[in-house]
Amino acid sequence: MSNDTPTGAVVLVSGGIDSSVLLHHVARNLKHAPLHVLSFNYGQRHSKEIDCARWQADAVDADAHRIIDISFMGGLVRGASALISGGKSVPEFAALAPSDLDQPPTYVPNRNMILLSIAAAYAEAHGIRNVFYGAQALDEYGYWDCTTDFLERVNAVLSLNRRERVTVHAPFIEKKKVDSVRLGQELGVLFTHTWSCYRGEEKACGVCPTCVERLKAFHEAGIEDPVPYET
Repeated sequence: MSNDTPTGAVVLVSGGIDSSVLLHHVARNLKHAPLHVLSFNYGQRHSKEIDCARWQADAVDADAHRIIDISFMGGLVRGASALISGGKSVPEFAALAPSDLDQPPTYVPNRNMILLSIAAAYAEAHGIRNVFYGAQALDEYGYWDCTTDFLERVNAVLSLNRRERVTVHAPFIEKKKVDSVRLGQELGVLFTHTWSCYRGEEKACGVCPTCVERLKAFHEAGIEDPVPYET
C-alpha cells in the first residue's frame, strides 16, 4: 500500500499493546487521515481495555471513536470462551496443555470475523478504504483469526465488492509482541494506558496467557512494564 497520498483509515483498538501501538503507527508513521477508531463491547469480562482504547484515541486526536455494543455476542458464545463475562474461568498459562496452545480457552469463536465485518461496513459507509487491526504473531499460543491465511481470505471476500472495496491491513501479523513494545517506545506510546490481563482485576494477574506474553515482551525489550501486577 502506497503512503504517497494519505487516505482515511479505520483502526480497531481494544486497548491492549498491539492495537494501541498500531493506532499510533497508523496515525504517525503511515499518516492516515481522517482517522476513525472502533472499539467493541462484545460481552468481555471487563471494560479496562475499552477505557484504555478511549485514552489512546484521544492521544492521537482521532477524528472519531465509536464504542460499538455487540454485547449480545457474549450470550451466544459464553460457554465456549474464558474471555466472556460469566464464561469459563481464565486459566493460568502454565496450566495450558500443549494441545491447547493453537486455540486456548481464551479464544472467542469467530470474533475477528465479526469485528472486521462491522469495521468494513463502517469504513465503506464513511468513504474509507483501509481497515487496520492488531493481529500479531503470538509468541506462546495462537488464534486462527490472527494469521496471514485468515487475512488473505478476508480480503479475498471483500474484493468481491463491485464498487467501494475495503482492504484489511495487519502490519504486525508476522511480528512478535516485543516488536510492538519497541515500536511503541519509539512512538512515545504511554503503556500505562494499555491493558492486557484477561481477568480485569485492579492489578494484572501476571499468570494468565496474555500477561505471561506481555511480561516476556517487556523483558526482551529491556523496558519495565508500568502496569501493576499481583505477581
